[in-house]
Amino acid sequence: MMRASLAVLSVLIVALSCGWASAQDDPVPIETGLAPPDTIPDILPPAPATDLTAVDLVDNDDAGDKIELTWTLSPDDAGGMRDVTGYYLWRSESPDARGDTLALVVAGTSSFVDDTAVPGVPYYYAVTATDGTSLSGEAAFGPVSGRRDWFTVSRLAVLVLAAIFFALVLAFTRLAEKGAELFVRRIPGLNAIEEAVGRATEMGRPVLYVPGIGEIDNIMTIASLTILSHVAKITARYETPLIVPTARAVVMSAAEEVVKEAYAEAGKPDAYNPDNIRYLSDAQFAFAGAVNGIMLRERPAANLYLGAFWAESLLLAETGFEAGAIQVAGTAMVSQLPFFVTACDYTLLGEELYAASAYLSREPKLLGGLKGSDWMKIITIGLIVVGIIMNLAGADAFVEWFHTN
Repeated sequence: MMRASLAVLSVLIVALSCGWASAQDDPVPIETGLAPPDTIPDILPPAPATDLTAVDLVDNDDAGDKIELTWTLSPDDAGGMRDVTGYYLWRSESPDARGDTLALVVAGTSSFVDDTAVPGVPYYYAVTATDGTSLSGEAAFGPVSGRRDWFTVSRLAVLVLAAIFFALVLAFTRLAEKGAELFVRRIPGLNAIEEAVGRATEMGRPVLYVPGIGEIDNIMTIASLTILSHVAKITARYETPLIVPTARAVVMSAAEEVVKEAYAEAGKPDAYNPDNIRYLSDAQFAFAGAVNGIMLRERPAANLYLGAFWAESLLLAETGFEAGAIQVAGTAMVSQLPFFVTACDYTLLGEELYAASAYLSREPKLLGGLKGSDWMKIITIGLIVVGIIMNLAGADAFVEWFHTN
């Protein structure tokens, strides 16, 4: 019995010793009345935003329904214990009422466009910062109202340049109508076309002229028909067969008249063969397949692709290349130019197609448009140079005049 009592007493002594040691390692914190910083509740509102302004926003389609708000961020935005989570925007039609909530924007935002305003109605705006639990004081502005602008002053530079351009076009057109000799540089692509027709004549094989797959109202198709007239005159003079496949019925009728008139002007009306002006298909790839068949069956020595082309351009150019024909292409379709440049011997790039038609036809309206656009390019380049110089010299007023919304 005595031994059992001693054993129990020993266990109690050991347990008390371990508890005392644990208490020494992890002392109970002294009550100071202050909580750790990260547990302090956010009971203070953030500092307010300031300098709120609201103005009628003038843009390219100004209907008077847009008001642009700007303000200075709260000092508590992105810092301190009262971090700002966003800004409430308020709008009312009375200075005595806060009105309805217009929007809630995220922290760091200092501008907003109210695109729900009614033109002519005066509005009062306010902005308050929030930390998610409380709101700051507000910054207010008003009244301000939107106004429909029939004339956008910020686009005045565009109006002035457009007026100069049209004046140049009209002036050069008038000069061309009076018989003035307007110099137009001969495009090297025209020499390539004549060389291609000459080669076909020497080989005794036909010339294939594809005016694209665009409708007759496409400006590229019209330019192509003008060039077709020039090509038809050469083939009539050399008595070389000219094959013109078309994808549109109206384009076929126009091509028939153009080629027939060209043969008559060349003094070879009997050499005109209407069967060579062919309507194939208005389906894009059916047309491409039919033209490829003509290349492989009739073996033209010169292939001319001038007009509006889409995905069929590479199919036509690759087949012509494999057939060994000399190829000249021209289009204003930027996406198709790389295919023509790769597979053809010469390519008229973009505006060269229109310049070629003006050079060949000497039509006053075409010459006026060509010369007017050339001079407008010179004026634009000059303004860019002057603007750079003035900007470097610190004359910001001149540069800002050309800044448009």
